[in-house]
Amino acid sequence: MALLELYTEFNRVWIPDAEHVWKSAEIVRDFYSGDKVLELLLEDGTKHHHPVDPSTPCLPPLRNPDILVGENDLTALSYLHEPAVLHNLKVRFVESRIIYTYCGIILVAVNPYKQLPIYGDAIIHAYSGQNMGDMDPHIFAVAEEAYKQMARNHKNQSIIVSGESGAGKTVSARYAMRYFAIVSKSGSKTRVEDKVLASNPVTEAIGNAKTTRNDNSSRFGKYTEISFDRKYRIIGANMRTYLLEKSRVVFQADNERNYHIFYQMCSCAQLPEFKSLRLLSADNFRYTCMGGDITIEGVDDKKDMEETRRTFSLLGLKEDFQSDVFKVLAAILHLGNLEIRDSGKDKSSVSLSDPHLAVFCELLGVSVEGLVRWLCHRRIVLVAETVVKPVPKKRAVNARDALAKHIYAHLFDCIINRINTALQVPGKPHAFIGVLDIYGFETFDVNSFEQFCINYANEKLQQQFNLHVFKLEQEEYMKEDIPWTLIDFYDNQLVIDLIEAKMGILDLLDEECLFPQGTDQTWLMKLHNYLDNNPLFEKPRLSKEAFVIQHFADKVEYQCRGFLEKNRDTLYEELVDIMRASKFPFLAHFFQEEEQNTANSKGIKVRPARPGLKPANKQLRASVGDKFSSSLSLLMETLNATTPHYVRCIKPNDEKLPFEYDSRRVVQQLRACGVLETIRVSAQSYPSRWTYIEFYSRYSILMSHQEADLRDKKQTCKNVLQRLIQDPNQYKFGRTKIFFRAGQVAYLEKLRLDRLRGASVTIQKHVRGWSQRRKYLRMREAAIILQQYIRGKKTIRKMVSAATLKQGWASMVIQRHWRGYRTRQIYQLVRLASVTIQAFTRGWMARKRYKKMVEENKALILQKYARAWLARRRFQTMRRLVLNVQLSFRVQQLRKKIEEQNKENRGLMERLTCLANTHSQTVDRLQGVEAQLQKSTSQKASVEAREKKVKENATQTIAQLQKEINVLTLEKQNLDKKFEASTTEAKENFDVIKRNLLDEKETEARLRKIAENNMEIQRQDHEKEVEALKEEIKRLKEERVTLHRKVEEEGQVNSDLQEQVLQLTKHVKTIPELRRDLNNLQNQRNNVDRKMKQQSEQARAKMNEITRQLLGGVVEEEVLLGLTPNDSEKIYEVEDLLAAFEGLQKATRILETHQREQKESYETQLEGLQLKVDHLQNENSKLQNLFQEKSNINENIRQEVSRLSSENSVLPELKLQVSELQRHKQELEVHAKELNRELEEKTEEITNTLQTKIKEESLQRRHFEEKAEALEELKRQLQGRVEDLEEENDHLRRQQLMESEAKSKLREETSQLTAENMDFEEQLDQRDRLIKKLQNQINSFESSQKAKQTSAPAMPKDYLGMLEYKREDEPRLIQNIILDLKPKGVVVNMIPGLPAYILFMCVRFADYLNDETKLKSLMNATICAIKKIIMDHPKDFELLSFWLSNTCQLLNCLKQYSGEEEFMKQNTPHQKKNCLQNFDLSEHRQILSDLAIHIYHQFITVMEKSITPGIVPGMLEHESLQGISSMKPTGFRKRSNSIYEDSETYSISSIIQQLSVFHSTMNQHGMEQGLIKQAVKQLFYQVGATSLNNIMLRKDMCSCRKGMQIRCNISYLEEWLKEKELQSSNAIDTLRPLSQAAWLLQVNKSTDDDAKEITEKCTELNPVQIVKILNSYTPIDDFEKRVSSSFVRKVQSLVQDRAGSTQLMLDTDYRFQVTFPFCPSLQALELLQVPNSLRLGFLTRI
Repeated sequence: MALLELYTEFNRVWIPDAEHVWKSAEIVRDFYSGDKVLELLLEDGTKHHHPVDPSTPCLPPLRNPDILVGENDLTALSYLHEPAVLHNLKVRFVESRIIYTYCGIILVAVNPYKQLPIYGDAIIHAYSGQNMGDMDPHIFAVAEEAYKQMARNHKNQSIIVSGESGAGKTVSARYAMRYFAIVSKSGSKTRVEDKVLASNPVTEAIGNAKTTRNDNSSRFGKYTEISFDRKYRIIGANMRTYLLEKSRVVFQADNERNYHIFYQMCSCAQLPEFKSLRLLSADNFRYTCMGGDITIEGVDDKKDMEETRRTFSLLGLKEDFQSDVFKVLAAILHLGNLEIRDSGKDKSSVSLSDPHLAVFCELLGVSVEGLVRWLCHRRIVLVAETVVKPVPKKRAVNARDALAKHIYAHLFDCIINRINTALQVPGKPHAFIGVLDIYGFETFDVNSFEQFCINYANEKLQQQFNLHVFKLEQEEYMKEDIPWTLIDFYDNQLVIDLIEAKMGILDLLDEECLFPQGTDQTWLMKLHNYLDNNPLFEKPRLSKEAFVIQHFADKVEYQCRGFLEKNRDTLYEELVDIMRASKFPFLAHFFQEEEQNTANSKGIKVRPARPGLKPANKQLRASVGDKFSSSLSLLMETLNATTPHYVRCIKPNDEKLPFEYDSRRVVQQLRACGVLETIRVSAQSYPSRWTYIEFYSRYSILMSHQEADLRDKKQTCKNVLQRLIQDPNQYKFGRTKIFFRAGQVAYLEKLRLDRLRGASVTIQKHVRGWSQRRKYLRMREAAIILQQYIRGKKTIRKMVSAATLKQGWASMVIQRHWRGYRTRQIYQLVRLASVTIQAFTRGWMARKRYKKMVEENKALILQKYARAWLARRRFQTMRRLVLNVQLSFRVQQLRKKIEEQNKENRGLMERLTCLANTHSQTVDRLQGVEAQLQKSTSQKASVEAREKKVKENATQTIAQLQKEINVLTLEKQNLDKKFEASTTEAKENFDVIKRNLLDEKETEARLRKIAENNMEIQRQDHEKEVEALKEEIKRLKEERVTLHRKVEEEGQVNSDLQEQVLQLTKHVKTIPELRRDLNNLQNQRNNVDRKMKQQSEQARAKMNEITRQLLGGVVEEEVLLGLTPNDSEKIYEVEDLLAAFEGLQKATRILETHQREQKESYETQLEGLQLKVDHLQNENSKLQNLFQEKSNINENIRQEVSRLSSENSVLPELKLQVSELQRHKQELEVHAKELNRELEEKTEEITNTLQTKIKEESLQRRHFEEKAEALEELKRQLQGRVEDLEEENDHLRRQQLMESEAKSKLREETSQLTAENMDFEEQLDQRDRLIKKLQNQINSFESSQKAKQTSAPAMPKDYLGMLEYKREDEPRLIQNIILDLKPKGVVVNMIPGLPAYILFMCVRFADYLNDETKLKSLMNATICAIKKIIMDHPKDFELLSFWLSNTCQLLNCLKQYSGEEEFMKQNTPHQKKNCLQNFDLSEHRQILSDLAIHIYHQFITVMEKSITPGIVPGMLEHESLQGISSMKPTGFRKRSNSIYEDSETYSISSIIQQLSVFHSTMNQHGMEQGLIKQAVKQLFYQVGATSLNNIMLRKDMCSCRKGMQIRCNISYLEEWLKEKELQSSNAIDTLRPLSQAAWLLQVNKSTDDDAKEITEKCTELNPVQIVKILNSYTPIDDFEKRVSSSFVRKVQSLVQDRAGSTQLMLDTDYRFQVTFPFCPSLQALELLQVPNSLRLGFLTRI
């Protein structure tokens, strides 16, 4: 669309104005080509006719729509021209109080002349890491962009800060350096960044002064290079200075001051360290009182002096150096007070008694006579002689002032060099960022050499700026594949050539300075002669001592007076020699020639931009202009080698009034600083650039349905644009953006506004039409009714008579009878049809119900038989499996017995063989004796007779003994049988038997010594005793088998009980089905109340009876009464029936609870019996070992008997011994009988106890079966009732609302019951697993049972909740349980806090041993290991959560078992017994608490870092409410960093998902709920603070629609808190500031009532934040209104007295105080087992 077509009615334009530069006007009539006048209406209501030349129409510039005014980037404006820029800056500065604005690559900074709260550390951290266009314009955004590009592109950067004096250049440069110092902490002890910042106060003290325009004006240019290492941390800096204004040392204009350092010294003259300088007040020195006022309002020179000295020290400049500097400065002041008198005849003199002369010479160590002489004389060197010539007073004063200027210049350079030395980089820096603080373009009433050099420098900088802008434009077009066309931009190379080229202004100036007789007038004449033809050089008409140069910003007239003197900058050589000969080394060093050269060049060899003239001798030094040109060339080389960033500082008014905007002064500076040139370059091509996403979101309202349905949004945008704008030259399509010519976006906004206005009109039209139609219809209806009544009344009056009344009455009677007849006929017909339909319907429903019942009955029968078959098959399978296991076990036992019997048989065979050998030997000896006796028969006849008798007696005795042996053998067999039967019962009396056996051993040993000749009799006694014991053992074995059988029967009873519990659980599951049936009954209640009442009374009685049957022996009467309803009159209500069923359900649950408790008691008794059985088995094995020993002893006795049987000489003695053995045998038999009797009694007692318990269990089982049958009967009765009620009430379908409510209620109850049933099943499964586990652990109770049987009382060997470990195993324990443990393991997640419990059990063991060393070692190792794993994994969220939970759990355990009363209130009796006994671990608790706090803070930091990237996109940028778009056009900065297709998208769902992950992880690790709530509260604070801070720093977020989005997102977070049951954490309160800010964006902001409401509602926001939001409020559409300045001032006045913080930003690093709540653990330590997966096998449970 052509630009001319936009000049239509209601559009606005800008017209020139003398006072405001530009003013706005509205077009009254459409403008057409050929019109000579443009009719306008000014804002004050007056009409204006703007003349237009029809041949070449030059129309006034169009005004942007209000929607585009106040944008962050000037390039986002549709119309780019001077009035648009000026107005946008004014709106932002005056109305929104925003001082920063982007203009493409330039940051425009308007000086507010007021301290603003936008430079704190919180603001710096908010801008750190952000893209430049994401936040509001700020100097920190430019610094961040430079820092980011340096790190990303590995290229040096520069920030060029320029502007007029008083525009804020120094402050802006200082803030940029402060930003680098904070975001790039060096981390070293030297604190280099502090030194870099400390250089600012020093350089400002010696280089800044008060001027008429600025109280702190920099009178020199400064380029500071901040050096960074490879990690991009500050390591040093270097400073270059340019063109110090030395003339200010000796001269100041009115209302100006000298450099700050002089006044700071004079304010401290009374201090002891300044006494030797003999300073006076500043108004007593000539060099400090020329300007008149020696003070600055709001500035304390004494405090500034303290700051200067502090920064001197911080930079490493010691007291000696500071003292030397102050001496030189004081000497300059005294030199200024040196009075030079006129002596006449062009002579001058200085009094030797001048006190200031003496002080000057004393401070600087120079000769008084020499100084006086050469101030008033000059040496002239001729060819043959040297002449000393006096000089007049004026030249002497000039010499004095020149000396002061040179001394100060040398001192300035010396201080800068020392600062650079302090900031020097030890090695080569990796990269640097340069900050250039240089004067802007200057034009005064009188412009001299200083202004010439300043403007020359700005010409060079402007040229570099133009080239850079042109390059960026070209790169943008090439990146987007837009055809590149050459843009005409201003090139100021001609002005630069005019100044620095050969035979240019500087060249002619240097040439004129070479001539001793050269003057300013002769130089001006040369300029006119050589440069008169140059169009940029002009000669003023009214002045003969000036020349004019056409700079890029404006024409400047320079006065040539003083150019040569300032360019020469000469000082008499005699004065230089005096200074060089000074006894003050600090001063003498200044005037050394080599030092002078290095001080001027900063040690850098500079190649000038043009070839310079070589000096002929030492006197021909480089001029000031030449030096400045060389240093400027070096600066430009440096800037060209870096990526520049531009900051243009604007001075809004000359009166230094806060937030006052002088359009004339501002537009002058905009023209001078290149902002308008940037606008002009952008406007020539395609200034407005939108991404396809932005365009689609903004202008989707202009799309048709066909275009909007396309999935390719890029193609949709192209189609829409081609339809709306016919001229394709007005826009271009790039790869990611659409480029528009100037004015096209405004045209699209106009179309969009017209469409919205048309839609609004349409809506209003239909609404108003509907309202009027409804009003009309009501009026018409009322009129008709009135007409009816009036007409009826009139008709009655005309027609009423007696005949008429009779006829009317007769007709009414006839009508009545006829209508009654017709109604009866219709009623009978309808009734007949209804009855017929009901009959057929009820029949059909009854058949359907019957069919369904038949199907269900058949299905139940099939299920019954199928389930029975499956149950039988499972039972048979289990029985076969059990039989196989039993058979295999019995076979193994029999095999073991056979092997043992074989071993015994082999031993007996060996013993029999030995006896046979012994018997044969005895027979041999007897034969030898018989032979000897035969030889002596003749001699000893009488002896033979006796021997024969003895032999006969011996033979008889042997026979008797042999019989006795046989008897003993039989007795032995009997004893073996008894022994085998009594093994089970003998376990309980093991200790007694053991003592008896020990006594028997002693007796046997004694008898063994005595019975050397009678062992055969003793062997027989022992065999009998052994046989008796065998019989007893056999009897005990049989009893043990009986007990095993009883135990199996009891296990069968338990399994039956479990099956009954499962059946009852199934019955409970059927209750929800009954409730659903009752739900249908509730809807059919109205017609069957009477039957319901009767049946419900019966049901109530039945339920009470069943409940009493179920719980009669379980609970008390009061509980039973509470489960049954008492109100018999209201039991027929459906709700009461449901309540009755709930009572039945409660009774069932109580029954299940009682059954579960009985089951647990039975299991406990079963475990005790099993332990007793195992104990008896153990004692049986030990008795078998003792029997084996006795068998061995009997074998030895048998051998002895066989040996003694052959010896006949000792038979009488053997008889005596046999009698004694028989007596001993009888005693042993009596003792054995007593033992057997005791064993029998105990066995009978155990048997009776088991039989009693089995009977009780069988009775309870039968009781449970009866109750189950009763429940089944009740179920059948209820089903019958339900079927009856369904048959009677199928036709009732009217109560839909009650039905839905009842259904929802029963669904909830059904889900609850289902969950309870599942819990019951899980509990039963856990009980089964616990039974198996306890059966596997029965063997562990043997030791405790043994201890019970011992005579000495011993502590029961139950688990004590301790873990035994050795000292050398401590490193393994720490390694396995802390260092190597992974938080994702199954074991640690099944038992939360398991490592903490294990560690505490080890601590209890060390305390139990009373080993202080071991305890301290374990605690210290634990704490160190936790610290180590936290330090090794500082970013592992799961590990931090895991160890935070375990540390808190260990801390709670130390408190719970500490023995302190406050922590033992909730302990169980067993837990109280397990308390620590010997040591107080309060110190370790404190250390653990500190460690937990550290872990918590690290844990919070990790979560915050994880969630922070998604906060701003999810809470602010994501549009959770579809159809409410808040997108607006953006400028160059936003577009350069916006790649929507590739960026990661976040939403509120992302934040909620992340919070859910955090919450589930903390719950999984068993973290305390109190600690979880504190963590969630901290995260919510981070979300709220980050979001609010971004709102404060982003003007595009301050809109009504964005407030709606934010409040919607806050509601999502609140729902998440409710879902996770975290409302009590008060986390939502941390979002109150954000919620109030969103409310503030939505509320009306126009009237006084609105202001009061804002003051009352926004209690969480401080006044600064409220005013900031109101100032930043931005309408999205033209239908919204901006917040007026008066309303903002009204709100500000209402909230200014409010106490609280004055900070704009919330502290995102703030941490709520964490508390660790004491939560006693219910975990029984004695039941805790250490899993094998933890590899802690070296730990032993005690």
